[in-house]
Amino acid sequence: MAAPLYTTDSGLLFHAGKILVVTVGLPARGKTHVSRALERYLRWMGVKTQVISLGDYRRKTLGGAQQLPPDYFTLGEKTPETMRLRESVREGCEGLIWKFFETGGQVVIYDANNGTRRARKDLAEKFDKAGIHVILLESTCDNEEIVKANIRSVKISSPDYKGWDEEKAIEDYYRRIHDHEKYYEPVEETDWPFIRIFNVGDRIEINKIQGYLQSRIIFFLMNIHNKPRTIYFARSGQSLIEHSYKADSDLSPAGWEYAERLKDFVIQRRKKTLEERGIDASESRLVIWTSARRRAHHTAWPFLTHASNPPANLNPTVAASAPGSSTNSPLLGALQTSASSTSLYSPSLYPQKLQVPRVPHLMLPPSTLSPALALLPPQQQQQLLSAPQTQVITQPPTPPPPQPIKVKVIEKPQMSEINPGVWDGLSPDEARRLYPEEWERFLKDPYAFRAPRAESYHDLCVRLEPILVELEREQEDLLIIGHASVIRCLLSYLIGLPASEIPAIEVARGDLLEVRPASYGVHSQNLHFWDGPGRRGAARTRPSSAAGGATIGTGPGAAGAGGAGRKGEALGLSKLRDLELDDSGLTGEGAEGEAAVFEDAMDVPPEEGGADVDNGASGDATEDDEAGNPNNYYENYAEDTRGKRKAGMSALGLSI
Repeated sequence: MAAPLYTTDSGLLFHAGKILVVTVGLPARGKTHVSRALERYLRWMGVKTQVISLGDYRRKTLGGAQQLPPDYFTLGEKTPETMRLRESVREGCEGLIWKFFETGGQVVIYDANNGTRRARKDLAEKFDKAGIHVILLESTCDNEEIVKANIRSVKISSPDYKGWDEEKAIEDYYRRIHDHEKYYEPVEETDWPFIRIFNVGDRIEINKIQGYLQSRIIFFLMNIHNKPRTIYFARSGQSLIEHSYKADSDLSPAGWEYAERLKDFVIQRRKKTLEERGIDASESRLVIWTSARRRAHHTAWPFLTHASNPPANLNPTVAASAPGSSTNSPLLGALQTSASSTSLYSPSLYPQKLQVPRVPHLMLPPSTLSPALALLPPQQQQQLLSAPQTQVITQPPTPPPPQPIKVKVIEKPQMSEINPGVWDGLSPDEARRLYPEEWERFLKDPYAFRAPRAESYHDLCVRLEPILVELEREQEDLLIIGHASVIRCLLSYLIGLPASEIPAIEVARGDLLEVRPASYGVHSQNLHFWDGPGRRGAARTRPSSAAGGATIGTGPGAAGAGGAGRKGEALGLSKLRDLELDDSGLTGEGAEGEAAVFEDAMDVPPEEGGADVDNGASGDATEDDEAGNPNNYYENYAEDTRGKRKAGMSALGLSI
């Protein structure tokens, strides 16, 4: 469930009280990964949660491992100086825990080794006396591959080993692990509630877990893992009817072109990423999620045709006119010119067996005659229509088939775009005139606003919660082809944005958003691959990039999603004309998120809106194609009010 829209006097939710989750485990067992993932999920639920890491606090106050005494990381006998340093770090972390609880926090996850029973007992009794529920969360791992991968991907990149040779850093960290193993005591005491996770999700044991919130924690921990993977987000292609939520139309010709380009770009990008990890792309499967709407799952079709190695050309019209082909049909010859000029679809998009009909007497109504045939006298028209029609096709040489890929496409009805209700297809002026009271509420609280017979962004977030759990559970590379509103919600969960900023996340068609979950946050990139009709959002302010993309955030709290190309530029508070809005920003979503919304609010000079304009190959035509196309602005708020938004993300350390 998404964050509730209500608050309580105590600031606590679900009658759960305050909870302290104490992590237990040897180094490199995935404690940090589990802690950060749980923090992200609880914050999504609206629970005020914070991870307090003993290692982060020690590095911040004492510096890296090079500045510490040699016996700091070893257990057993220590020098008085080392004991004083360790005690100061422990007391500092406990002080942060108390401060968070005293300022309205509900859940603290204390990320530390806590490897002895005595240390755990002293800590638990201290907070239990204050009425705080204590849960021990132990992460054990006997899989050496997981441990080694965790050391390589997380530990040696920390400030403790800055400037170290990689192999020497690994050797030193293994030495630290062996020192802890001598004194480590697994969680076996049943006096306290505990959760034991084996190999980061393979198996889980629980003891004395009670209440709704504690049960939700268990549910979430049963669905996580720490295997490396990449999550890609892309908008679906342009459809024939863009301005209506109710019209479940097919892709337009530009939409099919976009789908082919997306397929090529994702395959190339993913191959490069997997090669960097030493993995053969042909042996690794790509999972694709789409909604049940035609424009979404049709955008995934080229991946299936690529996986099955179709012939390069299966269009009868093109084949008949190709070099080396011949026809003895006068009617087909007369029709060939107009048929080839009106073909809307790329031949590779319809993988079907080529069947050439042999019709003894083909009769066509006059409305179907080509212009070339219509110019002939009626007597010759009738002779051509009554003549036996046969066609002999000699296919031209086909190029070598593409390398096959493993693909699994799954349609998920929960991923349909937000329902705009009675505002479907209305322009901003029409909505303001027909629904003045709703319009005012829309401006005041865009995240929670619900038009008549529509969904709010909060409703959409609640609907997407099963998708979030499956997203955490998915272990293979994942491509989500979806609608802008859905991508905004999923990105806000992964990145950790507040709910009020969800409507302001830019998601431009033609950009591939690449997200790599990591122990300390997410690494994200915005990669541009296509300019053409239906592109929206980034055309006005996307800075040019020779590489075709820009990093939009790295590390904990990385944010920004869309064509802005600058960290945090796509996010912030909003101003529409001369209306100042509150913290919530302004919502926007509708049919698919393409058309003009608040076009008069977009005329902002670059110094107000951000970077200079880079329209790409077809940027000017793109705006002309969509300027006259009315649409529901639920989907387009972020793209269409970019220039009017002000900085409002200081809490996340972002700048515009």
